[in-house]
Amino acid sequence: MLRREDLGADDARRFRTGADCLDLTHTGAEGRYAVFELLHAPEDVGRWLGLLVRTPVAARDEDVAEVRGVRNAIGRVARAIAAGDAPAAADVARVNAAAAGAPMVEELVRPGVAHRPPTTAGRALASLAREAVELFGGPLADGRIRVCGAEDCGLLFVDRSRPGRRRWCSMERCGNRAKTRGYRARGGARGD
Repeated sequence: MLRREDLGADDARRFRTGADCLDLTHTGAEGRYAVFELLHAPEDVGRWLGLLVRTPVAARDEDVAEVRGVRNAIGRVARAIAAGDAPAAADVARVNAAAAGAPMVEELVRPGVAHRPPTTAGRALASLAREAVELFGGPLADGRIRVCGAEDCGLLFVDRSRPGRRRWCSMERCGNRAKTRGYRARGGARGD
């Protein structure tokens, strides 16, 4: 199984949204963003879902289209909420239908110790869709689901900071680059 610490810098940035369901949206997209697609085959679905739900995931051919469809619906709902718009009813219905599926379950190993056994793509997707329902239906949906403010990024994230003023998906990358551009634009790097 893929571990978050094994990701390269660009991939690791995709998975710092503050919500696993939003991390799922960063595995690809439709239209002009299809070039960023990571889910091409059942092995890809199993690997990336396993990363998100932190347990091995078995995926089949038919899971690829289902996971992509739910992922895209979650992304469109999140972007609508971030823009202050009402999400499309079809997207809400798709997320709700996925959330109604059988979720992953933990097993008790001994008192005080539980673990997640290997699971299916359907169960992993149901668990991620349930998280999306909780996020989109909870208090963080009121202004805390955002799109990165960097002009060359556009990744989603949840602002869980106390003051609620986070602007970038990653301060280390997008925030630092934006601040550097601003500094240079103000003439701070003239070299005089």
